Amino acid sequence: MKLLKYILRDAALAAAHSVISQIFAIFVLYRNHRDMAYNELNEQELGRRESLTKLRELGINPYPAAQYPVNTTTMEIADGFKPEEGNFQDVCVAGRIMSRRIMGAASFMELQDHAGRIQVYVKRDEICPGEDKTLYNTVFKKLLDIGDIVGIKGFAFFTQTGQLSIHAKELTVLSKSLRVLPIVKTDADGTVHDSFEDPELRYRQRYVDLVVNPQVKETFVKRTLIINTMRQCFNEAGCLEVETPILQPIPGGATARPFITHHNALDVDMYMRIANELYLKRLIVGGFAGVYEFAKNFRNEGMDKTHNPEFTCVEMYIAYKDYLWMMEFTEKMLQRVAEATGGITKTIGGNEISFEGPFRRLRILDAIQEYAGVDVKGMDEAQLRDVCKKLSVEVTPEMGVGKLIDAIVGEYVEKNLVQPTFLIDYPVEMSPLTKRCRYDDTLTERFELFVNGKELANAYSELNDPVDQLERFEEQAALKSKGDDEAMYIDYDFVRALEYGMPPTSGIGIGIDRLTMFMTGAEAIQDVLFFPTMRPEKF
Repeated sequence: MKLLKYILRDAALAAAHSVISQIFAIFVLYRNHRDMAYNELNEQELGRRESLTKLRELGINPYPAAQYPVNTTTMEIADGFKPEEGNFQDVCVAGRIMSRRIMGAASFMELQDHAGRIQVYVKRDEICPGEDKTLYNTVFKKLLDIGDIVGIKGFAFFTQTGQLSIHAKELTVLSKSLRVLPIVKTDADGTVHDSFEDPELRYRQRYVDLVVNPQVKETFVKRTLIINTMRQCFNEAGCLEVETPILQPIPGGATARPFITHHNALDVDMYMRIANELYLKRLIVGGFAGVYEFAKNFRNEGMDKTHNPEFTCVEMYIAYKDYLWMMEFTEKMLQRVAEATGGITKTIGGNEISFEGPFRRLRILDAIQEYAGVDVKGMDEAQLRDVCKKLSVEVTPEMGVGKLIDAIVGEYVEKNLVQPTFLIDYPVEMSPLTKRCRYDDTLTERFELFVNGKELANAYSELNDPVDQLERFEEQAALKSKGDDEAMYIDYDFVRALEYGMPPTSGIGIGIDRLTMFMTGAEAIQDVLFFPTMRPEKF
């Protein structure tokens, strides 16, 4: 019996070992296949790896760990060097080699750091003061390449041709580049070679785009300037910057299709935030005078030149204000943002757009009459469907009154709103979170700001009547049951918060990506996102 026990044990171990061996073999085959696909190196890339090996053989670490004592930038030298004052005589800069002119005992290279470019004069006997000239003859001339990151210590001077340069006294290898940069070159005939302009490549390899197209960086510098300017405006208005959840049990605050994920510990589905509105208004209930948040939102919808499924939006809520106050605040803020980014007038899509207030205010139903030639005031769903049919506006069975009106606006009105225009006073069916209009309870105190035919901001006098809010949520639930997968869920906790009392409040949401497009003249949202959403790349 004991012998049989040992035999069975050994058989089980052998079987397990065989399975593990097979799994390991499959893994090795996969890894080798992956590495072969990834490491299909061209001649230049193979040469760079050989240079890497030779650097190590020379005792030079191509990726040193110690910090490098940079004490200035190329821009600071360019802006501040005055030979008569004898300044910048002990500079230490670091950056990429972007070009080289290898000569005999002296050569030139162009160094690019985060601020700009500068020429560097490299003389053999300066960087190799002793008998050993390996650093110049072998390392600099043979083992370094375009794209390598080096450190330079030396002094600023003007060459005989008047070119601002750094005379190198010391050169340090800081990072060896193993891939070839697509450096743009223009020949004598004016033909451009190796330009890095393919949008697919630029968006996927933004790190390369930023190196070889340094003007791209200005867009993102302006993006930060836009956010900082807006933050100043919100702070001056007495608002507090806060953070709210990205993972939410109910995707509230907007009509959009959410991304769904699963929380393993709680064993419940969660939703990626489509808006932060309901959480921010909870904070107004809690007693804050004003709050705002620059938030990453996620909507599982289409992608085009103006939409990305992950986007940045700022929302701001302030107590004891209404949508009329918010319109004035928005005009002043956008004027400040425009001035901070180069001027109050911008060229957007070939149109000259002025952000100087006041902006035009146009009631949405009047806009439909003006641009579509139809008076839809008081129409029910059936009547609106007839109008859409006559106007050749595409509709679907699950669309209610609000979406039918929205479809007409999208087809006939928006494209005509080129200069900044507040489209105001939306029907109740279009605005489930908005207070009813003080002069007509079939409308709401809401505005959307349109610029160059695109929505930029959405704002309300916030609905703070809990009974009305629950009824609106229930109407949205009815639309969802009809098949409208963008209709809102019922957020009972938010209704409970309103039942404790929320003061009169105004709120606004502004798309940061689209605002950056307007302020920089970018034609696609992908141009103002460092890493836009793309189909996964196959290696």
